[in-house]
Amino acid sequence: MCDIFILAGEPSGDLQGAHLLEALYSQAPHLEIAAVGGPRMRAFPIQCRTRMEELQVMGFTDVAKALPRLWRLFRQIRKEILDLQPKAVVCIDYPGFNIRLERSLRRGGYQGQLIHYICPTVWAWGKGRIPIMARNLDLLLTIFPFEKNCFANTSLPVEYVGHPLVKKIKQHHRLENFKERYRLDREKKILGLFPGSRKTEIERNFPLQLQAARRLQAETNDLQIAISLAHPELRSSLTIPQTLLIEPEHRYDLMQNSHLALATSGTVTLELALFQIPTVVHFAIKPLDVFLAQKIFRINLPHYAIVNILEGKTIFPELFGPHLTVESLLQKGKELWFDDELRMICLSQCAHVQEILGNADAAAAAAQAILRSIPNMTQKSDFVT
Repeated sequence: MCDIFILAGEPSGDLQGAHLLEALYSQAPHLEIAAVGGPRMRAFPIQCRTRMEELQVMGFTDVAKALPRLWRLFRQIRKEILDLQPKAVVCIDYPGFNIRLERSLRRGGYQGQLIHYICPTVWAWGKGRIPIMARNLDLLLTIFPFEKNCFANTSLPVEYVGHPLVKKIKQHHRLENFKERYRLDREKKILGLFPGSRKTEIERNFPLQLQAARRLQAETNDLQIAISLAHPELRSSLTIPQTLLIEPEHRYDLMQNSHLALATSGTVTLELALFQIPTVVHFAIKPLDVFLAQKIFRINLPHYAIVNILEGKTIFPELFGPHLTVESLLQKGKELWFDDELRMICLSQCAHVQEILGNADAAAAAAQAILRSIPNMTQKSDFVT
């Protein structure tokens, strides 16, 4: 028997799952929790039924080879949940697997609460998931406030619990000797480069970033370049001694100390906005990928950077696909580096992003919502064994 079953199928889900477990045990210490989890979740006193690592697959070829194993794990996890009959099942992100599991559990007769934490990007693509989720879920917990609107025409209860980055950034302790540690000139401003965390992202975006950064540096005496090292591939890519690599554990310190950032589109752009750093967002996309995104998957948004989507207007200039060149990246960078009025507008809009997201502790709010959703389990005394 268990009270709650939590499923995380990838490292990011394991991280958010660990935060959620901490909040759940804080609010209800005697909970019995079973899970599919990774190393962070396994640090808590859970019944780990399947290790998250068994679900990990990379690349289309590997997925095809792993399908029999993934199907076996799917059936195994489904059977365990139906046998345990927990009062609630919480699936964290990982929509390709979790949405199918949620539907299968309902069809299998599961009567408890089905809760999905972190909404898939149905606002960008995969809108066909909306009615499926609405039919099977009892509660959806989102980390962006606008996601609730996607389900406005359904009866699914949707609750915005806050974004996990808000607490993470708020708790960050500034490294006071950051410039000294990396031998940066205290008198010069920093242009921070954030080329991404995946090898393919780096290969496509970093050369453009570096060329634009070097050309911008040639136009002013007070600019120095520093690069966020999010992938070891960068070490072998750099041959220019003046360019400095910032270790992963100090990426937030690089953000805090940057005057401007050039960043490959992703979560990093939201982090930069919360640190109030003017940023040019970009993503190199092959022409075929552009065609597939627009014509096949019907992804045609007014904005693609999450910061701009939150505001509904351009806060950070964004350059995607054919619009991304060294020249365009340089031009947008120059505007934000030299134009003080434009910088002030950008900084003001970044502050508004913080207001939109609020100050809620996402994990604590999610834990409260989960406990409220389970009948007769809202008080700590209900969990005493």
